[in-house]
Amino acid sequence: MRSRSPRSEPSPWLKFKPFKAQSLSIKSKLIIMLLLVSGVSTLVTAYQGYTSGQASLTDRVFSQLTSVRASKSYQIESYFKNIRNHTQTLSEDPSIVAAISEFTKAYQQLQSATLPADQALKDYYRNSFLPKLAKNGSPVLEAYLPTNTASRYLQHHYIAANPNPVGKKHLLDTATDGSDYSRLHARYHPIFRNIIQKFGYYDMFLIDPQGTVVYTVFKETDFTTNYRSGPYQTSNLAKLNEIVQDAKERNYSKLADFAAYAPSYGAPAAFIAAPIFSQASQGKSEFLGVLAFQLPVDEINNVMTGNRNWEADGLGKTGETYLVGRDFLMRSASRFFVQDPQKYSETRRSLGIMGDEIDLINQYGTTILHQPVRTDAVAEALVGKQGTKIIKDYRGVPVLSSYAPLRIDNLDWVILAEMDLSEAYAPIYAFERQILISATLLILLVTLLAMALANLFVKPIQNLIRNARKVAAGELTTITMRDDRDEFGELAQSFNAMVHSLRTQTNLVEEKNRENEQLLLSVFPAAIAKRLKRGEKDIAEDVSNVAVFLSDLTGFAKLSEALTAYEIVAILNDLVAAFDEAADRHGMEKIKTMGDSYMAVCGVSTPYLDHEKRAVDFSIDMVSIIRRFNHERNFNLDIRIGIGSGDVVAGIVGREKFIYDVWGDTINLASALRAACPPGAVLVSTAIQQRLQDLYPFQPMDLLVEGRTKLPAWQLKLAELKSLKGTL
Repeated sequence: MRSRSPRSEPSPWLKFKPFKAQSLSIKSKLIIMLLLVSGVSTLVTAYQGYTSGQASLTDRVFSQLTSVRASKSYQIESYFKNIRNHTQTLSEDPSIVAAISEFTKAYQQLQSATLPADQALKDYYRNSFLPKLAKNGSPVLEAYLPTNTASRYLQHHYIAANPNPVGKKHLLDTATDGSDYSRLHARYHPIFRNIIQKFGYYDMFLIDPQGTVVYTVFKETDFTTNYRSGPYQTSNLAKLNEIVQDAKERNYSKLADFAAYAPSYGAPAAFIAAPIFSQASQGKSEFLGVLAFQLPVDEINNVMTGNRNWEADGLGKTGETYLVGRDFLMRSASRFFVQDPQKYSETRRSLGIMGDEIDLINQYGTTILHQPVRTDAVAEALVGKQGTKIIKDYRGVPVLSSYAPLRIDNLDWVILAEMDLSEAYAPIYAFERQILISATLLILLVTLLAMALANLFVKPIQNLIRNARKVAAGELTTITMRDDRDEFGELAQSFNAMVHSLRTQTNLVEEKNRENEQLLLSVFPAAIAKRLKRGEKDIAEDVSNVAVFLSDLTGFAKLSEALTAYEIVAILNDLVAAFDEAADRHGMEKIKTMGDSYMAVCGVSTPYLDHEKRAVDFSIDMVSIIRRFNHERNFNLDIRIGIGSGDVVAGIVGREKFIYDVWGDTINLASALRAACPPGAVLVSTAIQQRLQDLYPFQPMDLLVEGRTKLPAWQLKLAELKSLKGTL
């Protein structure tokens, strides 16, 4: 006997749906059509405007970068051209010609000079020079200490014994040794020092025909060394000196690209050199040596950075111009290193660059010769091309790049002007946001207008759909009110008739369902009734730890002889009702009643840890109910009760007419205990007595089953229970 509520299984009428979920309503179609027309036209216009703006902005930024690049190219090319002209001019200046000749002779005179104690010179190399040079290796003192007498003599007086600190040695005009060299130094040194200060050179060199540096302004450890046999014979200046000496041409000069220069502690250094000839006599002139200048890195950086005024040059917050050589290494400083060295290092590490390379950049304070730039723009510029393109720069950041080769004799450099794509396209990104906002607002406005127009057209249909949904949800009181005489009016009348019919049928079904549900609850335990309502058919289960209660009324058959059938049924109903109430109170589930027999269990549908105690408490209540009933009606009834505990099998038996029952050895045990129980007593199994002996008084009994087998049992001492003293 199973039934469902109308909401869990609606009638065929309630399955009506006004439209399919995957279909579109007329209103939706109207709205979509209007949105498609307006949306497509808006998006096409916006896209054309965006692409046109992006192209225009890209061209403008590229033009700006190209203009900056061209300006910097001109400045750099002019700078090197001026240096070349200045070097050639100075190499012909009489004071330079006289100076190299005199310094060379004075140097030769010192070859026989008495050397002072050179411990001071060794200490200078050990304490001031080699520790700084050791950052690039492990230099040995003997490899750098001069061996020539004149060289040691001059380095002692002008470097080791020079009272000025490292980096300020050029401030000494003359040593106190009284030599011809010092006399010459006192005459020429202020003039030459003034030249490098005013023209921005780092250092000035006079090199004799044998390759010995007979004079420098800055007085680093290359002073008085020989570029053919000394410790710096592999330097770029040594190679440049050989080229110039081999050329021996007037109006000649040559540049040497940046390379690590040991006397400057491995810092990048570039040089320019020109030959020095004596004044022509009888059409002939003598080669006297080489004039060389160490080019200042700062001057090149000032040109490329605009004296660090990038924004004033039109490069914004991320733009920069820089130089790159044939070896793909920078020849000018990176803007990002100059502005924030720490952030620059973090960016390089994020690209997986080794820490040694970053440490070298931080050590020398420059990216020249340490920052590789292997980009497409550099590669094209190195093969003589110039142009613009969007690339990823040496930081891995997308940039707009304008590139071109430089026209500088003896230097294979390229120049690049770049700006981060994010900054260059900031206006187009703002325009894009504005387009999106405007398009969104326009589409929203069109949507509202389309909805308003479509709503006027489909309002009658929407009303019917809304009411149909309410009916489908179970609201059968909905009535569609419409006085129109058109098709919508006829549809409303048909809908109302359908609602009236559904309401009548639903009320009948609900009434039957309530009756069926009440019947199920009266016949079966609540848990079993719920499972039957869910549609379960074969209900059977093994249940452990169950207390089984069986009872019989004694004296009822004799009482029935003096009463009518109606009176007997009424008495049984009153007793069973009292038993059922007590069973609910103690958590017992009634299984069935057969005449004056009553069967209940505890722990089948709902597990309990104290199922035995509940069964015993229930039996005590049953005895109390019988005694109270006798007292009230002057009857002489009694009850005998058997309680067993153990495993049972529970389930529904039958197909068309079925009952809920339990069976198993535990049922048989309880039945045997009930059959052997004296009237007015309660017998329990040994298992129950062992669990409850501390709570209730029991006495042992040996029962004969079928006259042969002895069954151990325990009788509850009802007379000793306080709860029954009032009824005894």
